[in-house]
Amino acid sequence: MSTETLLAPLPVVTHPRGVERLVAGLPAQDGAGVRLTRVLTQPLQRRLDPFLMFDAFGSDTASDYIGGFPDHPHRGFETVTYMVEGRMRHRDSAGNEGLLTPGAVQWMTAGRGVIHSEMPEQQEGRMEGFQFWLNLPARDKLCPPWYRDIPPAAVPRARADGVRVHVVAGHALGVAGAVQREATAPTLLDLHLDAQAAFAQTLPATHNAFVYVYRGSLEIGGTAVRAQRMAILANTPGSDGVVLRALGEGARALLVAGRPLNEPIAQYGPFVMNTTDELLQAIDDFQRGVLA
Repeated sequence: MSTETLLAPLPVVTHPRGVERLVAGLPAQDGAGVRLTRVLTQPLQRRLDPFLMFDAFGSDTASDYIGGFPDHPHRGFETVTYMVEGRMRHRDSAGNEGLLTPGAVQWMTAGRGVIHSEMPEQQEGRMEGFQFWLNLPARDKLCPPWYRDIPPAAVPRARADGVRVHVVAGHALGVAGAVQREATAPTLLDLHLDAQAAFAQTLPATHNAFVYVYRGSLEIGGTAVRAQRMAILANTPGSDGVVLRALGEGARALLVAGRPLNEPIAQYGPFVMNTTDELLQAIDDFQRGVLA
């Protein structure tokens, strides 16, 4: 079973961030026709640096997801997939293979290049989860690919009064997450809040951050955030964190934050580099079969 701490006190946040704006996301299709919501789109990449993309997918209709994501390439960033419901099989050109089940995480560093697939292992029922693209600093964009499957039991958990936290990356309530990254220092928390419960998290004022609500609704600094909405948190000078409170019967939400790289972003589809010349090289390497 997952390691779970005893009931922990919430940290003291004296200057909490408010909500800069709410984002609904755009209906999209990817892979072999998988229906999803693209919440963090390219126009928000600079604002939410180091995060390049954030997709939410969830459907009880098999035709919305059954085609999956057949073989496709990546270079220059990391992909993070977090499953809520369903089963998804990963295979890649580096010889890695793993099965994502509810509560599991797949963390893949594409680095200099990898070709992978993510295919459903179910014919019916609900498929729900999230995928993030996390940028790599220029010095690491051509690093060797890396992959880790994190089963549900290996995702650390923490508890506060009325709150359960799955600590995927970063730290919360004194618990270290399953993954740490030096350059981008990402925080990725899955929060389960009971009715009227509050949660506080310290965050460096320089980190970009957002909250995505996927069940119920929350209040952040006087702003209500309902399900299927992303709240971009204001980068308020002197702020030391964020405080969230569940509305109604409770809420489930992702709290995401990271240290911006402040480097140029050049993207063409599944390749994210720093310059156009590097993008052209990635395309050429893929076409010549030497990407991975």
